[in-house]
Amino acid sequence: MFNEIPSEVYLAITTVGAIIMGVLAMFVRSRAAKKPASVKKILLPPLFMSTGALMFIFPFFRVAPAQIAEALAAGIVFSIVLIWTSKFEVKKGEIYLKQSKAFLYILIGLLLVRIAAKVILSSTIDVGELAGMFWILAFGMIIPWRIAMYYQYKNLQEKHKSAVPG
Repeated sequence: MFNEIPSEVYLAITTVGAIIMGVLAMFVRSRAAKKPASVKKILLPPLFMSTGALMFIFPFFRVAPAQIAEALAAGIVFSIVLIWTSKFEVKKGEIYLKQSKAFLYILIGLLLVRIAAKVILSSTIDVGELAGMFWILAFGMIIPWRIAMYYQYKNLQEKHKSAVPG
């Protein structure tokens, strides 16, 4: 089924999909900063994203161990940038994710790097494997980022509780 469609079509579809997801992430992030943060809001996105691992049931998306390591390492490196730009603050007695202008530019930069890498790598790596690698990269990026956000949130929550009398 997957082999009947030319890889250029897959490349175009996944590139458009990446752009849509990037814009959606920016929109969601800007709206999330207007509402108080919670443990649930921090930890649920990686859980929901984990269902994407079901793609590896299909041989078309399977990735070699070396490619898994490369994608995971790239994701962890990219997560450092997201961790650096994700900070919390207390407003009106609630904990909010601070809006960072740098975050939007970083997301756009990461999106452009991802698209460029996809275009370059698609000539040497099968499109299905590439899709698997980019999912691993994204998952490797979101897990450390959300863990760091969780610890920042919990630390600020503890400081705020101890600072509030009563």
